[in-house]
Amino acid sequence: MFIFTELIYRPLFNLLVFLYDIVPGNDIGVAVIVLTILVRLALYKVNGRAIKGQRELQEIQPEIKEIQKKYKDNKEKQAQELMAVYQKRKISPFSGCLPLLIQFPIIIALYQVFMNGFRGESLDLLYSFVPNPGHLNTISFGGIIDLANPNLILAVLAASLQYFQTKSIMSVANKKKEDVEPKKKSEMTPEEKMQDFTQSLSKNMMYMMPAMTLVFGMTFPSGLALYWSVTTLFAIVQQYLIIKKRKGEEAKS
Repeated sequence: MFIFTELIYRPLFNLLVFLYDIVPGNDIGVAVIVLTILVRLALYKVNGRAIKGQRELQEIQPEIKEIQKKYKDNKEKQAQELMAVYQKRKISPFSGCLPLLIQFPIIIALYQVFMNGFRGESLDLLYSFVPNPGHLNTISFGGIIDLANPNLILAVLAASLQYFQTKSIMSVANKKKEDVEPKKKSEMTPEEKMQDFTQSLSKNMMYMMPAMTLVFGMTFPSGLALYWSVTTLFAIVQQYLIIKKRKGEEAKS
C-alpha cells in the first residue's frame, strides 16, 4: 500500500492539485481533463502498439482459422504455424493486455483521489513545491457538475464512447468474417468451436463493457466518468490516426 501511495496515488494527486492551481478559474473539471490528456500522452506509444496489435489480430482471424482447420490433428504443427504468423506480422496475442494493466492502478488511484482527495487533510500529501490551495472546489464547468458525486450525463457519455470504441475495433473482425463461409456447429472441430466461442465473447464485450461503464459511472464520483470519457475519446482519435496512417502506407506499397 505504501508503494502504491508513493508511486501512483501521491504523484497523480499532486499533479491534479498543481493543475487545479494553474487552470483558469481553478476548475477541477478542466484540471481532470488536462491530467487525463497528460496521462494518455505519457502512454501514447504503449497504447498505440496495443491498438495496432488489436486491429491486426482481428484481421488475421480467417488465417488463424485456416491453420487450425489444416492442422487440427497436429497440435504441435498448429502451434508452430500460428507462432510463425504472429512473428511474420510482428503481433503479440497479448498486445492489448499491457495498457489495460497499466490503466487499472491509475483508475484505482483516481478513484481514491475523488473519494478522499477533496478532504482538507489530504492536502498534507502535497509535495513542498506544490502550492496548497487550502481546499478543492469540486463544482466544475460553471457550477454544472459536482465531480465528487455521480452524474448521469457523464456516465452515459462515458458508456457511449466506450461502445463506439469497442464497435470500431470489432468492425474489422465483422468485415473479415463475411469472407469466411460459415459452418454449422456440428461441422466444427473442437478448436473451431473454441474460436467461435471466443469471438462470441468478444462480441458480447461490445455491450458488456459499456454497460459496466454506465453502472460504475452512476455509482462512483463523476470525476472518474469524466476521466474515462476523455481517455476513451483520446483512444478513439489515436485509433483513427493509426488506421489512417496504416492505410496510407498500404496505398503506397
